[in-house]
Amino acid sequence: MTTTLSQQNNASFARRTFLNRGSLGLGSAALATMLPNVSQVAPGKAAQAADLPSELPHFPPKAKRVIFLCMAGGPSHLETFDFKPRLSQMDGQAMPESFTTGQPIAQLQGQTLKCLGPQTEFKKHGQSGQEISSFLPHTASIADELCIIRSLHTDQINHDPAHTVMNTGTSISGRPSMGAWVTYGLGTLNQNLPGFVVLTSRGGRNPQPISQRQWGSGFLPSRFQGVQFHSTGDPVHYVRTPGGVTAEQQKTLVDTVGQLNRLRNQSQQNPETETRIAQMELAFRMQTSVPELMDLSDEPQQALDAYGVAGIDGSFAANCLLARRLAERGVRFIHLYHRGWDHHGDLVTYMNTCCNLCDGPSAALVKDLKMRGMLDETLIIWGGEFGRTPMFQGKGKLPGRDHHMRGFSMWLAGGGVQGGTSYGTTDDLGYHAAENPVHVRDLHATMLHLLGIDHRQFTLNHLGLDAKLTGVEEEAQVLKAIIT
Repeated sequence: MTTTLSQQNNASFARRTFLNRGSLGLGSAALATMLPNVSQVAPGKAAQAADLPSELPHFPPKAKRVIFLCMAGGPSHLETFDFKPRLSQMDGQAMPESFTTGQPIAQLQGQTLKCLGPQTEFKKHGQSGQEISSFLPHTASIADELCIIRSLHTDQINHDPAHTVMNTGTSISGRPSMGAWVTYGLGTLNQNLPGFVVLTSRGGRNPQPISQRQWGSGFLPSRFQGVQFHSTGDPVHYVRTPGGVTAEQQKTLVDTVGQLNRLRNQSQQNPETETRIAQMELAFRMQTSVPELMDLSDEPQQALDAYGVAGIDGSFAANCLLARRLAERGVRFIHLYHRGWDHHGDLVTYMNTCCNLCDGPSAALVKDLKMRGMLDETLIIWGGEFGRTPMFQGKGKLPGRDHHMRGFSMWLAGGGVQGGTSYGTTDDLGYHAAENPVHVRDLHATMLHLLGIDHRQFTLNHLGLDAKLTGVEEEAQVLKAIIT
């Protein structure tokens, strides 16, 4: 029978549609991990694929993985880790113009600026004497594990662009996230789960939306983007085996489509085809690994009580426990977002809400990892995209604080960081990073260093530019003073 050109085109279209829809139906491209099978990867070693830098790590790492606890919305450094007696003394007085003249201001533009003193008390904790507010009693109990950086600053004063700087090192959208950079550079330690996992929770004032591009892969291959696990229904969409389909049938489908994709790629040489192949293979393996991950029946009651967890309910507490389970299983980068820290008004009420949700689980995660001998090889980072103003915002007796980019605090623990230490200070009113200022890119450079990566050498040529997480602006600095 003679085949017409129209029939050939229809057949080609049907084949392309099948391959495209077949792969997309198994979830996002970020479900992909390294191409070798589990049996080809030695236990405890990262898998290396053809598009991973072969020279990494540059030197012996102090940390194997990162857990980033993002308090989305911007927690107030002035009610958490940065006590300012002078600000307390000036409560209600005019904010000195010497601090604010010519400075970017978010929602307080054109308003009379008045000082707002700390809305809680601070005490010294641990043998190190770390000053921590009464809003964070559980964090205070791990004071000697923490390095508190009190002199951070960033480039952006509104949420989404500030998150973009925190996650990608630049305010330009579409660049690879730090989790994508890390998994691109180091691979994964587990072939049955993604190398980069994202979990979200909410609770507090005005939970800001978090765009999925904040964990995107940018110009890196799409299999390095983060995979968001959901709190209700299937943790990862479209991974569950369809009803009436056996595991053997599913494996046959995956193998057959993989062979077709490889055949097609012999002529196309498209890296995204390799992503589709890896995506489907990983999705098949996740049909077993994800249910096992989410089953807490093997957790002792003592552990559940420590985190404050009753089940997988999408809370920050449950996500912290899942973060430990993911870390145990070799996931390289785990990013938790808790949305609710945007406290423009009624600061005390919402600080109590957010701290009640996040303080205990954060401390429990540190203690749990230490008890299991994992803290030394796990870098934990806690903080938001920026801080809050020393100036009053709000109405009447329910004060709040506006967005602030010139000075804020974060803490680090484990993974080669010196516990029980502080680094940097802000000025007397907590406005500007004063002593040892730390840009977000310095934080990234330090994180990469602890993972065994020299940020200056960790580049990828993109549109003729040797792009890197720490950017091409002023050279980022590794905070060697906080490293063991």
